[in-house]
Amino acid sequence: MQNMVLAGRLLFPIIDGVPEGGRLTALATLADETLMSRFRDGDTEAFEALYRRHRAGLHRFARRMVPDDADEIFQEVWLAIVKGKRRYVPSARFVTYLFTIAHRRAAEKLRTRGRAQELSDGADQGDTVMDDRLDPLGSAVNTELGRALSEAIDLLSVVQREAFLMQAEGGLSLEEIAQATGTSRETVKSRLRYAYRRLRTALEDWK
Repeated sequence: MQNMVLAGRLLFPIIDGVPEGGRLTALATLADETLMSRFRDGDTEAFEALYRRHRAGLHRFARRMVPDDADEIFQEVWLAIVKGKRRYVPSARFVTYLFTIAHRRAAEKLRTRGRAQELSDGADQGDTVMDDRLDPLGSAVNTELGRALSEAIDLLSVVQREAFLMQAEGGLSLEEIAQATGTSRETVKSRLRYAYRRLRTALEDWK
């Protein structure tokens, strides 16, 4: 990956079309935390391997949370990772660290749009319709089932969608989602229960 500078800021391409090879292939076998620790110590290729591993899931998360600001959130999260590398301590999984930053950036964008309350505990029952752009979530992508799933996810409340996406795109556990969002495990469990119930109801015709 070749980082470019645009208006004084790093530009992280979502897709750069450059195949992995050589040392990057070897680095791709290492754990996230090992890669981040190596990057902290000056190994830029370790960051590239880490970036390639998580860029797609992170961008899908941002696009579904705040569609109009998704690209900006994506850039800001990776820039925060780069700027904060010296302070990184692997006290939790890297992906939890990544999505904690993403949660904060999404909350900031929603706040500027007067929608910050949608990320509060009291917003679990509200429905917020997002855009209808598709993303490759699971094997159902670009099929009628994929479109139905996409629409169903977009109809979840913001907090339900966030918990679902952190689990689906980041593989976070209940405890990790709670840590990333600053809530309790039981709150996350409740949000996911509502999310999966709504998704099952929306997809009943596909049983």
